[in-house]
Amino acid sequence: MHSSKKNWVWTITLIVTIICCAAVLILHVKNWVTNDDSSLGLRSGFYNVEIPLNELDSVLFVERIPPMQRLHGFSALEKEKGVFREFKDSLTDKRVHVFVDNINQQKVKLVYKDSSYVYFNLKDSVETIQLYEKLSINNSTLSKPN
Repeated sequence: MHSSKKNWVWTITLIVTIICCAAVLILHVKNWVTNDDSSLGLRSGFYNVEIPLNELDSVLFVERIPPMQRLHGFSALEKEKGVFREFKDSLTDKRVHVFVDNINQQKVKLVYKDSSYVYFNLKDSVETIQLYEKLSINNSTLSKPN
């Protein structure tokens, strides 16, 4: 009878651990995009980047992400998310944010603040293309002189 009273602590600890792990998994399942008139926000679990559209220099479609060193993040199945550093810039501390839901599809490469990079795509390639077109139109209207 005495040992069953101690087991409830471990049972609660196990349940809380499982709930926390499930919450982290759900947060990383997809990229959450917020796109308003002045900024683009990309969020996936612990990783978050907010890009003001007036600081956006270029929007490109790329087939592959260049080789990079992972500072922290993860790769699982078709997903790759986290903060990376390009090999050619290993002497500097320039960080590249990667939010890729499907490694086999094309990725959007955003360059902002003259030298900061973000690579991303969404699980649905049609949504990725629509967001790319919207950002391209936004970028071309912002870069036109008066």
